[in-house]
Amino acid sequence: MKLSILIPAYQEERSITEVLARVTAVDLATLGVDREIIVCDDGSRDATAARVEAFAAEHPDAGVRLVRHPENRGKGRAIRTALEHADGDYVLIQDADLEYEPSDYPALLRPALERGAEVVYGSRFKARAYPQGMAPANFLANKLLTTAANVLYRSHITDEATCFKLLRTDLIRGLDLTCERFEFCPEVTAKLGLRKVAIAEVPIAYVARDVANGKKVRWTDGFEALWVLVKHRIGRGS
Repeated sequence: MKLSILIPAYQEERSITEVLARVTAVDLATLGVDREIIVCDDGSRDATAARVEAFAAEHPDAGVRLVRHPENRGKGRAIRTALEHADGDYVLIQDADLEYEPSDYPALLRPALERGAEVVYGSRFKARAYPQGMAPANFLANKLLTTAANVLYRSHITDEATCFKLLRTDLIRGLDLTCERFEFCPEVTAKLGLRKVAIAEVPIAYVARDVANGKKVRWTDGFEALWVLVKHRIGRGS
């Protein structure tokens, strides 16, 4: 199997080098998995792109590639751009901050390798009931979105908005995503639900960062995410 790790990045000069170091440190070869890493710099005005290029130059065998947006388009658009360049059998979304731990990759891959799961979500709520550092408003928004997804699509998941989503590449491409910003997660979940694609879940580690440390998603983005879940259910999604 070949895994394409997609990293959307905007204004992440403080963390991107460490993220790439942690991603490349994960031993996937023992699982029989090859890896490529595609970073989409989403119009950053800081040194994000330069630091990705420096890391790739210093680690030529790491399989790191950089693609760029000339201006900021949003996380969803950055993921879609990175997806266009993916050559793997599966893709895995990795945020460019340090909230999610790449050492969980083997756990995410196991359902795909052992039983052919097409989709695996890394759940922040299976490891602990209240994820470390998560703001109360974000906690409530996560719970609301997960409940909505389960009710609207008869899913049985515990974390709709998790970054860690592993999907078969041809499957995610077939979803014909249109997301631009943070509606990536609900659009994926909704379109999988409409197709009745089973979602496996595994527990993952998570340490939330706050706005002062660069967190960009706000609890208000939850309202847009909820609308995305609803509109696809009632047939108004694209």
